[in-house]
Amino acid sequence: MKELPLDKKLILFDGVCNLCNNSVNFVIRHDKKDRFMFASLQSELGKQIAKEKLQEAIGTDSIILVENDSTLFLKSTAALKIAAALRFPINLLVIFLIIPKALRNWVYDYVAKNRYKWYGKRDACMIPTDDIKSKFLE
Repeated sequence: MKELPLDKKLILFDGVCNLCNNSVNFVIRHDKKDRFMFASLQSELGKQIAKEKLQEAIGTDSIILVENDSTLFLKSTAALKIAAALRFPINLLVIFLIIPKALRNWVYDYVAKNRYKWYGKRDACMIPTDDIKSKFLE
């Protein structure tokens, strides 16, 4: 298992969700400064990090952003912080952080609850291709 470099941010995502996998691929394409690394929440590493950082096991319906090996962001806040680190105009989505977190997470939870029905799911976690394998911790 590779260690997370100090200058990187880690995105933990649902590895069998088509919406989540497409989102990861979107971030990879737009992460021109190479700031992000990835691991699925289903992986042993994903489970371990979630349990250590959150002091509890969580489901796969939340995206988690880990910064500086200690700061954690969940759900809509994580998604918007990720967008903020990407290039213009995607980084403008950060403006939605002014919306109260409870409202943002209500929308996030609604999409998360329906993501398999709307976008489908895979039988197994995404296996990164050789050209992006270095961006994955496990």
